Amino acid sequence: VGRSHHRAYAYLTTIDKHRLNANTIKRLEAIESIQDLGAGFMLATQDLEIRGAGEFLGEEQSGQMQEIGFSLYSELLDRAVQSLKQGKEVNLDVDEQSGCEITLDMPALIPDDYLPDIHTRLILYKRIANAKTREQLEELQVEMIDRFGLLPDALKNLFAQTELRLLATPLGIREISFTQHGGTIVFIPTPPIDPLKIIKLIQKKPEEFRLKGNECLQLRKAIIDPQKRLAYLHTLLQQFKPAQKDKVKTSYD
Repeated sequence: VGRSHHRAYAYLTTIDKHRLNANTIKRLEAIESIQDLGAGFMLATQDLEIRGAGEFLGEEQSGQMQEIGFSLYSELLDRAVQSLKQGKEVNLDVDEQSGCEITLDMPALIPDDYLPDIHTRLILYKRIANAKTREQLEELQVEMIDRFGLLPDALKNLFAQTELRLLATPLGIREISFTQHGGTIVFIPTPPIDPLKIIKLIQKKPEEFRLKGNECLQLRKAIIDPQKRLAYLHTLLQQFKPAQKDKVKTSYD
């Protein structure tokens, strides 16, 4: 056992690799890949994904977690629990609830020269994507500035697009595409917004908006500056919101 300046070693030996089954190879690869502090928890999590954790409220020791992975299983379970607590019907449709996909023709990423370590970048990408409120995003920005320095423009864009997603998802918007030549907003089949708001918007500005089918709103305004496109979208989505009390705060409010 290592203590202070004394380093400990452990040597593990196995039979020939071709005689090992697939799960055993996965476990060995997991052990080889983890060398940092907190490795025990990470190793246990990977083992959980390999063998499956079974039913949380049942007697079976292996279950659907093995098929879809620990992270997605946990997300679906949390979604089901929250729906039941609110007295709603459980809906595990990933496409409708996984968030709005946004394409704005602008760089939105964590640059390699800002954060060279790929493992840390992946962790932060996941934390940004999993943020539920503007406050959580602000805390992440403060943390990253403290750890790595001032945010580059591409990373600021990533945070801004994530704020936009937080605003769009509760409105039943599953896709936003907006380039300098115009774009589209695609809704889920039954979005939780008043359709009259969209109709009035089209009637008021027919040269700027057009309905394409039942689920797609065309944006016909050309905006070259990406930041102005972001501000335009925030202002537009605010008009679709059902009530002031449900407002999602953003830096553009």
